[in-house]
Amino acid sequence: MQVPVALEALLSDLVSEDDLRAADAVQRLAEVGEQACQPLLSLMQSSNPDHRWWATMALSEMDGSTATDGLIRALEDPDAAVRQAAALGLNQRPAISAIPRLIRALGDSDRLLARLAAGALAALGPEAVSPLTVALRSPDAAVRIEAVRAMAHIEDPSVVPTLFAALSDPSAVVVHLAEEGLNRMGVGMVYFEL
Repeated sequence: MQVPVALEALLSDLVSEDDLRAADAVQRLAEVGEQACQPLLSLMQSSNPDHRWWATMALSEMDGSTATDGLIRALEDPDAAVRQAAALGLNQRPAISAIPRLIRALGDSDRLLARLAAGALAALGPEAVSPLTVALRSPDAAVRIEAVRAMAHIEDPSVVPTLFAALSDPSAVVVHLAEEGLNRMGVGMVYFEL
């Protein structure tokens, strides 16, 4: 595939190792749109993690399924910073097709990635409630923490029963986040007179 000269110049700026030029190239590549996706996906195969990171950042600024698919694949990148950029991009551009990989990322050893994945799941709203409910049954407290963190930011009545159930979790952090989510929704603690 022949890459137009102007596009090739933007891709060169993207990998120039000059952060200002690269950041400008991200914005200009977003303006190019779909035509830039294939070259960016090719760049994501680079052995240089910085090149893959900048390509992921550029895809994060683009609409369309090709860019979204690239971000979802980037969640599996060997470099944590690339995975973080992908999760951040999916937070800005929520995609239902990303749910399985975002759920897996909740348990990643890189806790920033896990937090960003929780944010991307929360951005999906009610679509993420069922998979997050399953994640809340994980034996791994770190996964449950990020799952309840995501649910606590989904402003939909469907999360209320799950947040109430999380109040009996053995992790104090899970309980605290569930309480915050219920309070945020105006449900809070209900006291019954006997």
